[in-house]
Amino acid sequence: MSAMIEVTDLTKWYGPTLALDRASFTVEEGQIVGFLGPNGAGKSTTLRILTGFLPATSGQACVAGHDVLTDSLAVRRSIGYMPENVPLYTEMRVDEYLRFRAGLKDVPASKRREAVDRTVQRCWLTDVRRRLIGQLSKGYRQRVGLAEALVADPPVLILDEPTIGLDPAQIQAVRELIRSLAGKHTVLLSSHMLHEVERTCSRVVIIAEGRIAASGTFDELRENLADRQRVVLEVHPGDGGGGPAEIARAFAQVAGAGDVTHKNLGEGWLCVHVNPAGNADPREGLYSMVAKRGWRLREMRSEVPSLEELYVRITAGEAADADRPAA
Repeated sequence: MSAMIEVTDLTKWYGPTLALDRASFTVEEGQIVGFLGPNGAGKSTTLRILTGFLPATSGQACVAGHDVLTDSLAVRRSIGYMPENVPLYTEMRVDEYLRFRAGLKDVPASKRREAVDRTVQRCWLTDVRRRLIGQLSKGYRQRVGLAEALVADPPVLILDEPTIGLDPAQIQAVRELIRSLAGKHTVLLSSHMLHEVERTCSRVVIIAEGRIAASGTFDELRENLADRQRVVLEVHPGDGGGGPAEIARAFAQVAGAGDVTHKNLGEGWLCVHVNPAGNADPREGLYSMVAKRGWRLREMRSEVPSLEELYVRITAGEAADADRPAA
């Protein structure tokens, strides 16, 4: 497969503010890739550069083999773009709006009816095609926005938060529609919600504070998590005494223990999470500490963090480079 989107060392300054810091990633032909990050991470800035709305300060971006700076018209012909807030002419009917947009996208007049019919069917708009856009629900308006992006049948689709503001049924419908595009179009989908990307995309690119923090398939991310097992203990001070903070400090002093967090379970019991330092296995030392202090131990187990926890750690800037899958 060839790369349909290539971003290399992309940097964007807004005056003294650095919005993108040497971001690099690729999206292969026919893939649906999630562009994931918290609000303010640089997602929308990246998409605006890719679609020609903004110039980059430095670096390079190519779409369908065309440079976004030196060949911007060819890039725009290759892209269907759905921004976060879809701009629609609410006084137009769905049919006439899509015909109008097809004309602006240089679809030949003889093929516009066919293009609109095909897109209306793909986006499940047949029942509302003759209705005014202003009379449609938010979910149907999102479908019209996606239909507008699709009407010229571009090879690349860039979707910025396509399910934002929708109810659960509408979100499910839009997800199914996006998944149906796999193989026929290359899709870059922006979101700040991991579960949204996980249910729709085959790969993910995670951005945090303007930098690409991780990239890969979800299986690759899970494989990476397998090496990050933590130890979970349920401990009661019993006759050994000591409060939660003292117990956490004692565990942090065990050889091979890294970060230690804890929470109260009630009735004096404490759940302690111990992240190993590097590839160490601190379990024997942790058990010895419990025995030495005379604490009661109800459970000790190894646990693999969830993808959600990995995402929070990465976007909080706490994950070391060694924890991140290669781009």
